[in-house]
Amino acid sequence: MKAYGKTTWMIPDTFLHSVSRSSDPGDRSHEAICVLNTSDKDAHIALTLFFEDREPNTAFTSFCAAQRTHHIRLDKIRDKDGNGIPEDTPYAILVESDTPIVVQYSRLDTSAAEMALMTTIAYSVE
Repeated sequence: MKAYGKTTWMIPDTFLHSVSRSSDPGDRSHEAICVLNTSDKDAHIALTLFFEDREPNTAFTSFCAAQRTHHIRLDKIRDKDGNGIPEDTPYAILVESDTPIVVQYSRLDTSAAEMALMTTIAYSVE
């Protein structure tokens, strides 16, 4: 099948709340990078995190099998040392893949009683 998408994507506004007003653990605030890989080749994905007050973090990677989808939960992803993405800290993400993919970003915010869900297609780079 044809490989649709791009190999480089950017998500400039990301933020993971540590506070959750929901009593359901499944409704915890979280972000997700949703990946679609239509190609016949597995996608190896590198995430670079950019911050306002520190150097970029290049320690996070992921994978999306050929002709599959993969939802990268940013509250659950860990680097090789077991570290997660910091909570309550604004950051941006550069998503790079060795094969074309499509990237969607979603955020579930449960920090208030009125939960909010936001989703958008990431910015693709030629």
